[in-house]
Amino acid sequence: MKYVLDTNIVILMIKNRKFNTYFQQTYLTNNSNLFYLSFVSLGEVSSIAKQNKWGKNKMAAMNLIIQELHIVPLDNELYISSYATIDAYSQGKLTASPLPLGTTSRNMGKNDLWIAAITKVLDATLITTDKDFNHLAPHLIKIDYIDIMPFQ
Repeated sequence: MKYVLDTNIVILMIKNRKFNTYFQQTYLTNNSNLFYLSFVSLGEVSSIAKQNKWGKNKMAAMNLIIQELHIVPLDNELYISSYATIDAYSQGKLTASPLPLGTTSRNMGKNDLWIAAITKVLDATLITTDKDFNHLAPHLIKIDYIDIMPFQ
């Protein structure tokens, strides 16, 4: 399986031991799984580390996790096209693929759009702890949603 990690997954792996154990037992037991992180998520995690003045231990944990991921740069025309499609779909402006009945248009964060675009192009499953991508599934991307309540 191919997975794209949302930024919140990486942060939880660094900051929450119970979550990290769960993630390892659930996703890392299969050596054939591939994990991707978008370039924008790498920027978000780095920014959070700086803003929160992470010490050596958290920075070491972050670097260890990032070393195991395939970092996806945004230098591919397919990602740009997918970004545009997902943004238009989210706005209810994609004539060929209208929003399902009862669904309203929504603005997505620009970084979330890139994460979704990469997930779509890679034909991967997005692992996330938030519901910002729910309107895209199953039409445009696959999602594994993890409820963080048991880890708090």
